[in-house]
Amino acid sequence: MLTMGEIFKEIQEKGGVTPSRKVRQIAEKFPEHVAMRDKRFGKWEEITYKTFWEQVQWVGCALNYFGVQKQETSAVHSENRPEWLIADIGIQSIGGITVGLYPTNPAAEVQYLLSHSESKVLFAEDQEQVDKAIDVISELPDLVKIVYFEPRGLSNYDNEKLMSWDEFLEIGKEEYEKNSEFVISRMDDITSEDIAMMIYTSGTTGPPKGSMLTHGNIEWTASQIPELSFTPTGVTNPQYLSYLPLCHVFGRLVDTLIGITTMGTINFAESIDTVQQDLAEIQPSIFPAVPRILERMHAGTLVRMKDASRLKKILFSIASYFGNITAQRWLEHGDKDKLAMVTNFIAQLIAFRALRKKLGLKNIDSAISGAAPIAPEILRFFMSMGVPIYEGYGMTENSAIATGNRPEKVKLGTVGTPQPNVELKLAEDGEILIRHGGVFKGYFKNDEATREVLDKDGWLYTGDIGEYDGDFLKIVDRKKDIIITSGGKNVSPSEIENNIKISPFIKEAIVIGDERKFLSALIGIEFDTVSNWALRKNIPYTTYRNLSENEEVQNLVWKEIQKANKLTDSLAIRKFRMLTKELDHEDGDLTATQKVKRNVIMDRFPDLIEDMYK
Repeated sequence: MLTMGEIFKEIQEKGGVTPSRKVRQIAEKFPEHVAMRDKRFGKWEEITYKTFWEQVQWVGCALNYFGVQKQETSAVHSENRPEWLIADIGIQSIGGITVGLYPTNPAAEVQYLLSHSESKVLFAEDQEQVDKAIDVISELPDLVKIVYFEPRGLSNYDNEKLMSWDEFLEIGKEEYEKNSEFVISRMDDITSEDIAMMIYTSGTTGPPKGSMLTHGNIEWTASQIPELSFTPTGVTNPQYLSYLPLCHVFGRLVDTLIGITTMGTINFAESIDTVQQDLAEIQPSIFPAVPRILERMHAGTLVRMKDASRLKKILFSIASYFGNITAQRWLEHGDKDKLAMVTNFIAQLIAFRALRKKLGLKNIDSAISGAAPIAPEILRFFMSMGVPIYEGYGMTENSAIATGNRPEKVKLGTVGTPQPNVELKLAEDGEILIRHGGVFKGYFKNDEATREVLDKDGWLYTGDIGEYDGDFLKIVDRKKDIIITSGGKNVSPSEIENNIKISPFIKEAIVIGDERKFLSALIGIEFDTVSNWALRKNIPYTTYRNLSENEEVQNLVWKEIQKANKLTDSLAIRKFRMLTKELDHEDGDLTATQKVKRNVIMDRFPDLIEDMYK
């Protein structure tokens, strides 16, 4: 087997490849190499690259059977699982366009996304997702087939458009036997300008927009993989845990591009709720993380230490002492610093080796955090454990590639330096502009929105305000989220919110203050850690609301906010109110990527907000 370093050398010599071509290439050279593992009923089931490539071809042949033409769209509505990737690459292999839907998308959003994208075939995970499509099927004239992965509960459904995954593959297999070169011939006809996928943006302020990424964008992005900071070169058969939604650009980058391009094995988490358990079992080689996961790991570790024995607390304290030295030396001198190697060895020996194994980070030399801002203190915490997590920056419209911290060059509080072959500059108002080969083609059926973000010279206007010293880039906030107080002071709410969320007891923090005399915040508690704290304090509660409204809990939250106030150069939070429910995507509070819809929150909780300014 090839090491990742050898694979990277090949990529640098030959340039990037598309996932479908890479799957074919691996299947021909290493047919029995494991491509994917999926846990069913407590047992891991393996899929080889040979089987992967066979089923990709069957999907392509079946789509053609049902009349899906080049550059027509098919959608996948499912949790991450092998069928998701097989369907995705099968669609792309014949020049089709893949659209991914979040499992949490309600029926109204399903209708919008399928209708807007003009999807011909929908791959739906189970009865829940099928029901959503059936509820709005009268509004979907373009949809010719719904293919479901899980048959449970669907045997009595009477709809001519419904078909099981096994039936669909059987048709594809029969068509393949008639013309085994069909998919390969269609792959040869694909050009760099052809659209491979549409990834719909979160829609924090309006309807989601379909970002068109071409095969050329994908090839360019694949060519940049050797330059990414979190891909170790010496690993053979890298292991990945697939838990980031595949309909999001970050999940697609890791699983579809990096995972397949590096000839890795993609292990599918049982569910988002079992990620921590799956991490510990798989011990992946590479760990792409989002702030929410890292914040939960950080909070859980601190809470466990409070309940630990006196000996474990002492050992953790000693390990943290040496770990903090390690972190500081890495920040000042890079990851090759000799003293850092010594202090890291001591910290691992005392406590952190066992902790990393428990967290599923035993084999991780480094990782990356992306998709949203994260507090530097949380990154420093993991760095002290011997797991440097490098914050990076990218977005759907630039194929998730823009900047990144790297082992030899780290500055906490920034998103690093531009990746090789990436041009970056700031507009007069501080907006970040990006230009490179991965910048998208535009928004589907929305030329006006495209012109707003993409100029004639190919510069992408990101909508993010930044500070750039010619080396490191710092994200200030989304342009539309900047708060201007009644006193005329510009405030970045995300920086303050991230400082508040360092607390293991706080899950959500929404800073208020636009055209107000002072800053306030709406707070959502981290239910698991707060309930654990309440039990230790013998505080009775029954529900999330009941716990949030408890006076002692509110005193705890205020102390945590005061700690956060000391960490920021911005205005301090003077008042707060507790959210009495957990924010939820299905209620419209959050985007599918768990970003707060500020305008929705403002409309939903006006009484709470106004109460702070009486």
